[in-house]
Amino acid sequence: MSKTIAIFGAGTGLCISTARRFGREGYQVALVGRRAHALGMLVDQLTEQGIDVAAFPADLAQTSSVPKLICEISIRFGGIDVVAYSPVSTNSFIPATEMTADVMQSFLNLYLLTPVEIVRQVLPSMIEQRHGAILMTLGSSAVHPSPFMSGVGPAMAAVRNYLHSLHGEVADKGVYVGTLLVGALILGSAWHRELSSGESGVPAGVASVDPDLLATVLWDLFSRRDRIEAVLPIPG
Repeated sequence: MSKTIAIFGAGTGLCISTARRFGREGYQVALVGRRAHALGMLVDQLTEQGIDVAAFPADLAQTSSVPKLICEISIRFGGIDVVAYSPVSTNSFIPATEMTADVMQSFLNLYLLTPVEIVRQVLPSMIEQRHGAILMTLGSSAVHPSPFMSGVGPAMAAVRNYLHSLHGEVADKGVYVGTLLVGALILGSAWHRELSSGESGVPAGVASVDPDLLATVLWDLFSRRDRIEAVLPIPG
């Protein structure tokens, strides 16, 4: 019986690499993202590679829409075996001195509250089957806060704390929870394209990482289940 990975925050870069990596292992793929046209293009690419894939346009900042979204994916594919969550928001980094409660709430919705609600929806079935995984990709600011780079960091730190706690509660129930911390620019991502299209291109000294490598690390975390977290690039 085919298994399904639901990729939340689908786009170019890491998400399509993850779809290809799990697709090679026989997984069906649900792609969730805001822009229907962009999702359609990704579906076309993956379909040409023989992957059973479908798009589910949704704004992940709208936590209340999660139950309906999970239901739609489950109806199409018969369930969700793996959740891969790696959303991207614009204007992610804001000086702490300029932070407001409203702005922080938007980050919390996207990076904490929606993942919590997704887990609430999919976890009972995973525990019942004693199989499944929750994978989330985070930026390094989740553990290494820096001046002028607040905003998304505190929200990611909160969800990392939650995921580590969750891992300790469900690992013996057959469900794996893992996080991937990325401290570099992901090649092919929307942010990479935006920087590359500027007059000066990608700033000197900014590290980059191949999304196919990240997707392989996610697969290894899921398949080996021997650690809760991986960090790339590997600290020197």
